[in-house]
Amino acid sequence: MSPAGLSRHLGTGDAVVVGLGAMLGTGVFTVTAPAAAAAGSWLLAGLGLAAVVATCNALSSADLAAAHPESGGTYVYGRERLGPAWGFLAGAAFLAGKTASCAAAALVLAEYVAPQAGRAVALAAVAGTTALNVAGIRWTVRGTRLLVGAVLAVLATAVLVVAVRHGTVPLAGAGPRVGPGGVLQSAGLLFFAFAGYARIATLGEEVRDPARTIRRAVPLALAVAVVTYAAVAAACLIALGPVALGRSTAPVADAVLAVGAGAFVPLVDVGAAVATLSVLLSVLVGVSRTALAMARRRDLPSALSRIGPRGTPWRADLVAAAVVAVLILLLPGPVAAVGLSAFCVLLYYAVANASALRLRPAERRWPRWTAHLGLGGCLLLAATLPPAAMLTGAALLAAAVAVRAGVALRGRRAGG
Repeated sequence: MSPAGLSRHLGTGDAVVVGLGAMLGTGVFTVTAPAAAAAGSWLLAGLGLAAVVATCNALSSADLAAAHPESGGTYVYGRERLGPAWGFLAGAAFLAGKTASCAAAALVLAEYVAPQAGRAVALAAVAGTTALNVAGIRWTVRGTRLLVGAVLAVLATAVLVVAVRHGTVPLAGAGPRVGPGGVLQSAGLLFFAFAGYARIATLGEEVRDPARTIRRAVPLALAVAVVTYAAVAAACLIALGPVALGRSTAPVADAVLAVGAGAFVPLVDVGAAVATLSVLLSVLVGVSRTALAMARRRDLPSALSRIGPRGTPWRADLVAAAVVAVLILLLPGPVAAVGLSAFCVLLYYAVANASALRLRPAERRWPRWTAHLGLGGCLLLAATLPPAAMLTGAALLAAAVAVRAGVALRGRRAGG
């Protein structure tokens, strides 16, 4: 390993766990409610559409990560395949979307664990997960493996309880009619929950045999997440109906309560808290690795490219945690962050699919049409998200591009 390089410790199973840690988190316990409010009884159709777009994105990401086995994900792919400006746009979108996602996860954790302590608990969670990440990627994977296992056990229990008990209560009605726009908005919100497979690609410099490992790990992690989300969404619809589900603030717990199994609600609450920790642990890794890649190319301060003695970009880890902490203190709550994160991440994957279209035939394992479908799907879903999310995201990205242009101009003047 070179002094500036990261250690290649991760196998296929480790990479799958990291991806699941980011996908089976805040979204599975919260996002089905706003998605149901948009799509009504067509919630599962929205989920299917989100899964199709996510699958196309995952296949493009897997091929690109195999061709560019280094940290940074679509930031690197965009630079190499489309040009520096597109790479920077992808990196800025990722950092904006995922720091917002981390802040939302920490705030949800605080609500479940100790609402009276509020933001102090959220800040402590960010500090603890950052300490694990700084300690080394092996500790990140070990912690994530335990958390993912616990979350899957809790969700399986909740789905089983609803399946067994739903016959004891009258089923809710189908709810009001919704149009195609509602289904598309539902898909855009649900995409927020699937976006965690990007963590696998951003760890390209830390997996063994990346061409083989990443191409296996991305589809495996996504398949497990799709099956899990479909089961949870169906259980919530059966127990609550689309109207009550759309109004719920804790859909999985409310579904269990609706079928008369209130004794399981504390277990669901614990599962939600564990899931948010899993998100923090996995997503913060992706944020710091993207910051590392951008620092190496002078799109961020070069000090963030420093690799510590444990083989981790510890400065980037600490700065990422600090930004999330600021958002925790400024955001009124987690709900608005979901739409903002979804908008930014959909743009990030649009760049990924556009980059995949530039791959040579020998570099592709999956057909070219999947990248076309993924690109169109990302842009369509991004355009159907709530206007506030789109405007905020566009303003943040425009500001980032303006700052980068100003820095570049200053550098040219200094050089001239």
